[in-house]
Order: sequence, then C-alpha cells, then structure tokens
Amino acid sequence: MPSPTPSSRMVRVVSTRTVAPPPRPRERERMRIPLTTWDASMLSSNYIQKGLLFHKPPSSSPSPFNAADHLAAALAHALLHYYPIAGRFVTEQHKDDLTGAVVGCSVHVDCAGQGVELVHAVADGVAMADVVPPDADAPRELLAQFFQLTGAVNYGGKDQPLFAVQVTELADGVFVGFAYNHALSDGTAFWDFVNYWAALGRASLGLAPSPPAPKPSFERWSPDGGPAGPAVLPCADVSELIERAPPPRLRERMLHFSAESLAALKERAREELLAAGDTAGAAALTKFQALSSLLWRCITRARRLSPDQETTCRAAINNRGRLRPQLPQEYFGNSIYAIGTEPARAAELLDRGHGWAAAAVGRAVAAHTDAAIRARVAAWTAKPMVYTYRFFDPSGTMMGSSPRFDMYGCDFGWGKPVAARSGLANKFDGKTSLYPGREGGGSIDAELTLSPENMAALERDEEFWAAVTPDARLPAQEKEKKAS
Repeated sequence: MPSPTPSSRMVRVVSTRTVAPPPRPRERERMRIPLTTWDASMLSSNYIQKGLLFHKPPSSSPSPFNAADHLAAALAHALLHYYPIAGRFVTEQHKDDLTGAVVGCSVHVDCAGQGVELVHAVADGVAMADVVPPDADAPRELLAQFFQLTGAVNYGGKDQPLFAVQVTELADGVFVGFAYNHALSDGTAFWDFVNYWAALGRASLGLAPSPPAPKPSFERWSPDGGPAGPAVLPCADVSELIERAPPPRLRERMLHFSAESLAALKERAREELLAAGDTAGAAALTKFQALSSLLWRCITRARRLSPDQETTCRAAINNRGRLRPQLPQEYFGNSIYAIGTEPARAAELLDRGHGWAAAAVGRAVAAHTDAAIRARVAAWTAKPMVYTYRFFDPSGTMMGSSPRFDMYGCDFGWGKPVAARSGLANKFDGKTSLYPGREGGGSIDAELTLSPENMAALERDEEFWAAVTPDARLPAQEKEKKAS
C-alpha cells in the first residue's frame, strides 16, 4: 500500500559547493570529446538519479566526521581521472559548404574542469526506516528531495553540471543521491566511476590501500574503427528536439527476489519449455529471462489489456561485449541499446505461459549481435533522433539498469550501503529498474513503477507475489576495520 510522507519531513539545504578536479596539463585543458550516436540519442532524456543509503558515520574525536567534506575531497581526486564528468556540453552548428545554411548541429564535452556540484542537506526527523519502508510503496515524494536536477534533461549539461551529488543527513543515516548526465555515459561507466571514488574515500581514512589509477577509455567508438566524429542532429539547435512531458501519476515498489526464488522461476520456465519440446530454449534460459517473463506477463494481466492488444518486453542491453572487436569494459560513454521481443497479443502472452515468454526474451537477447548493432547505428545515422517517452510502448514493459552494477561495493569509508534507491527521473507505467540484491548471491531487487490502478491490480496477482521474497530488516552497522 502507499506510504504517506508527513509534510513535516522536509529536506533543507545546508550548503552547496563546486568540486573541480586538480589542474591538468595545459595541452589537455580544452580537450573536447564528441557525442556520438549512442550519446546524442540521450539528449532529451532525464539525468540518471540513483542513490545509496548508509548508516550514519561513527562519531570521532576531536571533531565529528563530516560526510560531505569527506566525499568532496575524494571526489576531486576521482575527477582527475574521470575529467569529462567535470566538463560541460557545447554545441557546434554545421553549415552547407555552398549556401552557408545551417544543416545540423553536434554536441561535444568541453573538458575544461568547470566542476560538479555537491550539496549538503539535512532531513529533519527522517529515519532510515522512513526511506526504505519494508513491503510497502517507495516514498516517492521524500526520495525526490534527496536528488538534484529533478526534471532536467541531458542537453541541459551545456549550462548545468554533468554530475550533482546531494549528501543528506538523516536521524540515523546518510543518503547520497547522484544526478548524472546520461548523454555523457551509461550506467556501466557511471558505477565504475562511483566505485573508484568510494575506494579513494576508504583509502583516505586508512581503511584500505590506495586504489590503482583507473584507465577509462574516452575515445569514442566508430563503425569503421577510425576516429569518431560527432553525431550530427537535423536541427540548428538541440532544443528543437527536446520533448518534456508532465510527470505521470505512479506508484512504486522495490521488490526483492532471492537467489532461490529466481532459481525456482528459471526452473519453472525450463520445465514448461521442455514439455513444449523447446529443448534449445530450455538450455539457453537465464534468470534474467525468467524474471522478465514474470514481470511482462503479470504487468500485462494487471493492465487488463484487450485480448488482441499487442505488447512487447524491452530491455536495456550493453553493447560492449557484443561488438566485434569488443569494446573494452572501461569504455567511458554510452554503449547500450533497448532490445525488444517480437510483439505478442496479450491473450497469447498469458495463455502460452511463463516458459514461452522467457524464451521470447531470450531470442531478443540472442539476436543482439555485432551485425544487429551496426545495422541500428547505420539506421540512426541515416535518420538521427533522440529518445523521448513516445519511444516506449505504453502496452509493453521496459527493463532498465542492471543487477551487474556494483552498487553495494561503494563503501566510502563508513560501511557499505544498506539500500539503493532512485529519484523521479525516467519513470513511467511499466518501467522496471533492476538492482543487485543487498545480500548478494545472485539476488535481484526490481524497482517497479505502475499507474496506481495497475499497481493495485498487480497486488492481487497470486502468481506474481508467490515469487517475491519478503523484505528483510536493514542490516546492523559494521565496525570499522583499519587497513593492514
């Protein structure tokens, strides 16, 4: 059921500062990185908003520990290696050689060290349990106050920071909220950066050795393997392509699926496929397919679609390992696509069962090959576009984020996170973001947003809730351990 947020629980800002990297060699001060196909298509989307909940840092003497100051110092050093994050976007117009008429524009990252924003805030009277109420709706109004740049689109990075952090003190904890420009990079690169930043924080307190310097690759990929030029959009200014929509009415649940529950979902799908004679589909099954099938089918049932209404299951997928030659995992930019199943009639999806839907997701994943990626790049280049909410199927489901992101490894020096949550950005009816489960072991947390009516219907779905694992209590705070 929805969890009301008392109006007295307000977040107040204590301070705001700009954090910039140390000066870089003069010959690299004005380095520019072009936004290419995968980056430029994100310019109308919202900033990524992800955050981590921690126990309160232990008190120390002679002065109390200040989480915001500690994070700011480590952040400046992290930006030395991830310097594009401290930059801004700049736009360049492209003109016809003969007529001089503007035929398009492109966007670059100006890596001049303009800096990122760090906000220190206090949430009076708010406890950790208010942020992550067990087996209840996410407190969306409260969580929204833990993030900067709500409602901002990525193209706004020409005037505002590409990264903004809000460190919010709670009665018994700290919430660190990240707002990150999705046209700069995808989640894989972003979480690599945050983990390095966290490792620097631990090292500065003597809790771990200094981490080795990361080697993010800022050279953008191009289909022919040569230097990548910027993606040229068919407008004089990107603002012509930006679409804004009023925030939809949504309810949100963070649903936990234990490793055992996911194994059972996968086994159920395997048995159904074997019974249907699909041995290849059964052999290729993954936990992701099984979970996607459950969400796709149960959300479709909750929506009460007409039997002939077509629906799809889409998912964000990493291109790095699928390209030939492969992109390095350290590639710092966007390298993702949304893949999708073949459209299925609602009646067919529900009648043919869990295994059939899981296999349909598997076929979509298997079809995302090097050739398929290159074909999509060529199609985009011939007709450039930016993603907007109209891109998503209102009768379908969309799976975002990834349980492979190392969110719970982000220990800044006072313990690992006890929960991961997000803001209001990039959410709509049928969107699910996947997180690693807090206890590890292959468990997954699924952050699901639906309209209030559809969520109420889903709450009555016995098949769905039979697979959901009840929430566990927040873990106790661990004691500090100095590096040996």
